[in-house]
Amino acid sequence: MSDGLSGVGQMVSDLNKSLNAAIANVKAQQEAATASASSDVKSYEKTVRKSSADSRMFATDIGVLSKNVSRLNVVSTLNANDPVDFYKFRVTTKGEATMGQVGDEGVQLQVMSKTGQVVADSNKSAGKAYDSFRSLQRGELTLDRGDYTLRVSREKGESAKDPKNYAVQFSMGNTYSQDYDTIAKAPKKGDSPFQMTEAQQQMLDGLNQAISSMNSIPTGQTGTQKLMGSFSLFV
Repeated sequence: MSDGLSGVGQMVSDLNKSLNAAIANVKAQQEAATASASSDVKSYEKTVRKSSADSRMFATDIGVLSKNVSRLNVVSTLNANDPVDFYKFRVTTKGEATMGQVGDEGVQLQVMSKTGQVVADSNKSAGKAYDSFRSLQRGELTLDRGDYTLRVSREKGESAKDPKNYAVQFSMGNTYSQDYDTIAKAPKKGDSPFQMTEAQQQMLDGLNQAISSMNSIPTGQTGTQKLMGSFSLFV
């Protein structure tokens, strides 16, 4: 009986060793795959001036969101007495998107469709739009293919005199190979939203991306690490 129990105990011990070895092997393979994927990520950075017009018609373009291909990051500040910032991006394939946010408290985010309908809203009183915002934070909100606008403003009750720093990130899928950073600075005094055509702005953006790709920032970062680190790029 004792020999039998001893034999069973040895079998259990051997089984546990085998399982632990298998788990360690899988973990090592996953870490190696992650490291390999991270090394293949290409990063692009551009610095732009936001429009002096507080209208989504003059939203700053932050790029194209493609599933398992691109990740979009924007870093900026709502300056004193600046009521709102607008950013536009295009989704190429229907899928579940994720949005990350870091920065000062008191910032309200709204994701809007091409027609201006609020898809997701960080305001807790926004009902279904707030539920969608929470889903977007968890990576569980499905966005259809098309054009979207991000509206950044102050929460109700926040003083218009207080600047608000913020960084926002959009991703779709489980991985990405292209990381796009947009550092959006305030418009210069006297700037007009009609100074540059959309085609001219696209050419300038493309040139900025091409130049900045030679001085890419570190890759393979988590969403939070990326957004927190982006503040060091903003002056």
